[in-house]
Amino acid sequence: MQKLIAVLLATASFGAAGVTAAEAATQMRCSHQLPPAHHIAKVVDRWAAEVEKLSEGELDVQVFGADSLVKANDNILAVAKGDIECAFSLNFQWGKTLPLMNVTVGPYTMSSIEAWEKWPTSEAAAMLDQRLAEKGVKNVVWMFQTNTSVFTSKGKFLQTPADFKGVKMRGLGPAFDTGLTAMGATTVSMPGSEVYQGLATGVIDAAITDIAAAVSRKYYEVQDHFVVVPALGAYLHGYVNPGWYDGLSDKSKAALAKAGEEASGWALEASQAAAAAAPDELTAKGVQVHVATEAENEAFKAAMQPAFNAAFADEAGEDGKTLLGLVQKLQ
Repeated sequence: MQKLIAVLLATASFGAAGVTAAEAATQMRCSHQLPPAHHIAKVVDRWAAEVEKLSEGELDVQVFGADSLVKANDNILAVAKGDIECAFSLNFQWGKTLPLMNVTVGPYTMSSIEAWEKWPTSEAAAMLDQRLAEKGVKNVVWMFQTNTSVFTSKGKFLQTPADFKGVKMRGLGPAFDTGLTAMGATTVSMPGSEVYQGLATGVIDAAITDIAAAVSRKYYEVQDHFVVVPALGAYLHGYVNPGWYDGLSDKSKAALAKAGEEASGWALEASQAAAAAAPDELTAKGVQVHVATEAENEAFKAAMQPAFNAAFADEAGEDGKTLLGLVQKLQ
């Protein structure tokens, strides 16, 4: 009888401990726009698991991809207001709210992998961390997404600046789009999740996207010509609500820091692998793929970079000049 009572007491104690642990777990809802097959979406999932492991269950990270919780253009405000705890955005989605985030989008400004390896711990990233905090979010992870893009089109390659004349295409943001406009294109603003439908319905004729995204978002179903260019550097970054973050334990904060450091490396590896595989994957889908030559890239750079630099300087002011200088130190 005494043995039975001891077993029952032990069981009750274990159950109470389980309830306490469950109650102690802090909810962390994270929204992003990427489809499940995207290589960086998989890195986000891996990061989430690592945060939970390192926090020893203190954080319950719930990832909502493909715009399933909050729409891409609403993520920043949702986190700043505290409607959700966490989100991921592409740098150019900050637009006019924080144009400094677009520094790596400058045509042929930051194309080298060596520069991206240095990025997470760089002075440039630290400066952006500070400016993000001033806008109401706490940055927790940088995830390099691409230094290899494609100009997608239907019927012919967008192979020279002259080919863009009269083309309506999805743009990436005000400063970058000035480079497309300088080549004669008309740009339309839309999140990545809407581009496929825009191409399918003729709302736009063409797009520029990460080469791996052209595969994962199945652009090959609605476009048949792809020009591979190292035109811009793009990243996804994760951020949380500062008030929520301040309420975390030191263990949970350390878990976010360590997982963020590790995920930056995972993203770099995954992005290089995806970029290397994508041209063959596109070709296998029956579309035509052309890798821009050095001369063609120089022509794009000459046409696009001056327009971007002028627009970025207007948008970002003195901070922009400082940040460009810090980026140049990474090259």
